[in-house]
Amino acid sequence: MGREKPDFYALKAQREGYPARSVYKLEEIQQKTGLLKKNLRVLDVGSSPGSWSLYTLKLLEGTGFLVGIDLAPVKLKTFPPNAFFFQGDIFDESSFVQLKAKGPYDVILSDVAPATTGNRTVDTARSFRLVERVIEVAEQLLVPGGSLLAKIFQGGDEKVLLERLNTRFNQTKILRPKAVRDESFETYFLGKGLTLA
Repeated sequence: MGREKPDFYALKAQREGYPARSVYKLEEIQQKTGLLKKNLRVLDVGSSPGSWSLYTLKLLEGTGFLVGIDLAPVKLKTFPPNAFFFQGDIFDESSFVQLKAKGPYDVILSDVAPATTGNRTVDTARSFRLVERVIEVAEQLLVPGGSLLAKIFQGGDEKVLLERLNTRFNQTKILRPKAVRDESFETYFLGKGLTLA
């Protein structure tokens, strides 16, 4: 119930020209942390339909560079020359090679979610594996001192991943923006200041 009827954030996204309401999760995190700024090289994992990428590009103001990857095509009609999107799977070596060629990155964003089944145990396990892979990518493609923001479904073994972030980043936070739906069990992990292994 409630998903079919557009809520405040969905209607706001329509008015402001964003493909999805998820943009306001990133906007709130940005306001709290100052994660994104001009001249950064940013990777957006799970970039479709494109709201996070669009918001990030506005903050970059024509500087830096943004790379987006998703299993689905991005739904933005046009994007600037400092952006590159491609359909791919972060688990595939060929996709990783493309990401590496465009890197390294100052910030990696991931609002990616697994195909959900309605079974919380299955869904949290799938989310865990996705985020684990995103962390692996971040460890290889972030610059020293870089940052990672990743969505995770709560209720599984997510603390294992947070502990991993604690060993690799100087600062970690758990964030749950107001735009997250009340019934959702998603939250966000933020790691700032990647250290060398």
